[in-house]
Amino acid sequence: MTDRIYIRPIGLAASPQAEEGKAIRLAGGMVYASRFAVILRQGGGVTERWLCDTQSIDDVLAKLPESVSGEAAAQWANLQLTHPALTCGSRTIRLDQPQVIGILNVTPDSFSDGGEFLDKPEAGRAHASAMLEAGAAIIDIGGESTRPGAPATWEGDEKDRVLPAVEYCSGMGAAISIDTRRAGVLEAALEAGAHMANDVSALRHDPRSVEIAARAGCPVVLMHAPGKGDDLHADADYDNVVFDVFDWLKAARDEAVSKGISRSKIVLDPGLGFGKSLAENLALLNALPLFHALGQPLLLGGSRKRMIGALSNEAEVDRRIGGSLAVAIAGMNAGVQLLRVHDVFETVQARNVWRGMRDAALTDFSEMPAD
Repeated sequence: MTDRIYIRPIGLAASPQAEEGKAIRLAGGMVYASRFAVILRQGGGVTERWLCDTQSIDDVLAKLPESVSGEAAAQWANLQLTHPALTCGSRTIRLDQPQVIGILNVTPDSFSDGGEFLDKPEAGRAHASAMLEAGAAIIDIGGESTRPGAPATWEGDEKDRVLPAVEYCSGMGAAISIDTRRAGVLEAALEAGAHMANDVSALRHDPRSVEIAARAGCPVVLMHAPGKGDDLHADADYDNVVFDVFDWLKAARDEAVSKGISRSKIVLDPGLGFGKSLAENLALLNALPLFHALGQPLLLGGSRKRMIGALSNEAEVDRRIGGSLAVAIAGMNAGVQLLRVHDVFETVQARNVWRGMRDAALTDFSEMPAD
């Protein structure tokens, strides 16, 4: 097995002065990293782990095996990379702070709000409008449930569900993401006014999807899911879920680039809840800062998911707002740029308070010694 290297930020701070300037700005956002674990994996297992800071990391990188030295240098550069804004039609989505994506499901069987907006354009329009008014940067429209055990949706039915929603959201001037793994749906949605592709199969389900996305030049979200067929939750088998998902996303990114998608258009999603146990989801949440080493903006979708119920006495879906906010804040603290959520008002409010604290930290000199 090929040697692999990972640079995981393990010491995070709200401001550079908290670390006397010895910190990097993580992925161009509002989180700073000062300490790192450089992890060497050989034969599937971890063989070396070095702890370092911004002053000593060059010494660690210099002694790495030649097989991983180039990748390590790329990861170190990626951790410090400032990402350009996403362009969605006339709207520009800056990635120097967390942005909220509001979910609009037009399905009969979504785990959270199935049927609420299907065949009810006035209800869907009102919900989309409320999310935009609450501060959603993007509306993500989906016409197929991807919960465990959900039946596959026929492409024609999916089009009938999502296209009216795309049209009324476009009429509002919204930035629109289309949550689909079918090329025909993606193509029709882009023509109807959508701006971004959010593919839970990372463009694997339908071979034409990557060609359509590349031709459109639109932003693309590639999500990790272990399943190769209709069941995206199948075939989950991890040696180490964090490193395996990292490697999988790296390969998916490189495959998309090789087929004509600009790297500057790619967003990566670790796929919480897709073929992962509670322990594996929690491991990914704790390791989120590592994924900036891939050099792409990150999307986190943990809203109302089963893991929250499992940690709160099996709370029903509509009673998972507190847990959803905890996941969102964990993403913010890790420097994640995009948060896909059901509860937009509450998440935007949490983001605004979080950002206020970060802004204040940049001018907080209370930790400096007195003269």
